[in-house]
Amino acid sequence: MAKYSTGSGGDSAGGSCELCGSEGGDLQTANVAGATLQVCDSCARDHGENDRTDTSGGSSDERDRRRKAAQNAARMQDAQKGDPSHWEDGADYDDDQLPYLVGGYGERVTEARQDEGLQAQELADELDLDEADILAVEQGRATQANVGGSTIRALEQRLDVELVESS
Repeated sequence: MAKYSTGSGGDSAGGSCELCGSEGGDLQTANVAGATLQVCDSCARDHGENDRTDTSGGSSDERDRRRKAAQNAARMQDAQKGDPSHWEDGADYDDDQLPYLVGGYGERVTEARQDEGLQAQELADELDLDEADILAVEQGRATQANVGGSTIRALEQRLDVELVESS
């Protein structure tokens, strides 16, 4: 039967896993739900929350590498925020900010466009917009696609729908 502890006491060599109770094999120190436990490889993979150290003193670097990669990516994105060179030409998001949109705005646009009997490309041509922007709005990805507020206003006017959340 498994024993649960906070890792206080007990020799990791030759003991049993503090989660599943399996005996034999090398045990690792793992943080499981806030407790430091001596666990087998299987339980360490399934339940460990942060870096694990085996009984020989080596450490698992996988989570460290992932965390550092995420930190580096965040630093790169932060560095680009003040540099508009990665934006497409002609876009000025400071002057054309996306307003807060109502829930289900994509479905509203799709339904209204279909009620008008228009294809996405036809609507884009009529409003002098990119079809990709209209599709992003219809798919609920306006923020991720950097759709500007002018696109939302044009869709609201042409399709007679409310997309901007009123305050």
